[in-house]
Amino acid sequence: MKNKRTLSVFSLVMINVVAIDSLRNLPINAAYGYSIIFFYIICAIGFLIPCALVTAELATQWPKTGGTYVWVREAFGPKYGFLNIWMQWIYNVVWYPTILSFIGATIASLINPAIIHDRYYMMGIIISCFLLATYANCRGMRLSSFVSEAGAILGTIVPMLLIIILGFTTFFLHQHRTLAYFSFLPDLSDWHNISFLVVVMFSLIGIEMSSVHAEEVKNPEKDYPKALLISSIIILVSLIFASVAIAIAVPNNTLNIVDGLNQAFYAFFKQYHLGWFFPIVEVLIIIGGFAGISTWVIGPTKGLLIAAQDGSMPKKFAQTNKKGAPVNILVLQAVVVIVLSLTFLVFPSVEGAYWFLSDLTVQLAVIYYLTIFFAAIRLRYKFPDRNKNAFKIPGGNRGMIITAGLGIFSCLFGLLIGFIPPEKIMVGSRVFYVLALIAGIVIFSLPPLIIYKLNKKTPP
Repeated sequence: MKNKRTLSVFSLVMINVVAIDSLRNLPINAAYGYSIIFFYIICAIGFLIPCALVTAELATQWPKTGGTYVWVREAFGPKYGFLNIWMQWIYNVVWYPTILSFIGATIASLINPAIIHDRYYMMGIIISCFLLATYANCRGMRLSSFVSEAGAILGTIVPMLLIIILGFTTFFLHQHRTLAYFSFLPDLSDWHNISFLVVVMFSLIGIEMSSVHAEEVKNPEKDYPKALLISSIIILVSLIFASVAIAIAVPNNTLNIVDGLNQAFYAFFKQYHLGWFFPIVEVLIIIGGFAGISTWVIGPTKGLLIAAQDGSMPKKFAQTNKKGAPVNILVLQAVVVIVLSLTFLVFPSVEGAYWFLSDLTVQLAVIYYLTIFFAAIRLRYKFPDRNKNAFKIPGGNRGMIITAGLGIFSCLFGLLIGFIPPEKIMVGSRVFYVLALIAGIVIFSLPPLIIYKLNKKTPP
């Protein structure tokens, strides 16, 4: 039998970096200037490191099943396993309009930058692009893994490295000017500034996604944790440097949280007389964005398809077409995205709608991660000797409680802070914002519990 363990540490690192490193959140993070370094360190200690350690233990304990659905199901039963996979799917669905609006802003910067602030334009881009991606996936026209990875590298890694190089070049040439603009320590007395923490945390989520590859790693007990450590360092450093680079290029008072990356590239290229290169980079960013969407439109629906086949959802959602695509789930997903795109008409500005959807995404993701951290503690006690060769968080049960507990505290803190919108972003009435956020959390979190109750069956 052919050995399936073919992934090296380098391969797994690249999978993690390409999956998590994102250009979308860089403009929001850049609003902090150099103080973004402080917030990234806080989020790394409180969230990224605990998440990586918990993932390393659970993925090597269950390498053949791989996935948070199984971890939570083994810890608390199929009901909460379904809640976990639902939250993973729904927070991605809420995320789609934000990444598509980022693509829309990039397209606008090429044809007419003024329309970036047009809410109808942004809503039109979101709906048309997502319907096109959904149709392509229903027809089985998915991009191959090679094309998807190439698109992600060209459209994400290359622009990120380029913005870092340009930022550092400008920093060393104009150090006295850039240092005068920003402080390394943020003003923690203003809770509106601290609200940006939720976006910083969101830019670090996803390290557990690679757990599905644990079985394919050559030496999972040692190589998988090592790959997570290296990945975390690369992701953290690259996001910090890229965010700071944008802060160097664009003054805080003119920074647009949707279009900030394009503003930075334009400023850098103009400064170094490379304006001709600007459209090329913009096209690369658009390609990267669509490559990511083409992969994620079908990706998270697979978990729901399995849940539907297990009886946790109505049987009609377990149906696939001749191409193997879960058509009914894809249609449901498209309907939710269309409804969410209306947010751009409700809020007084494109930036306000963008922030609300980003915030709601984080709040839903926090619930997803809470199920993982609680499951990690439960599984340590429930299966103390499951796999003695697997990686274990040092310090015994106390070490697990401290690690997962730190992740739980960070998630709960992020959930609380998320209800305080930044002062500089137009979101309308604060009361309306909070009520809308609460409504979004309730509307998207309750369905799995209700659906499971209506479709429950005795697990095998």
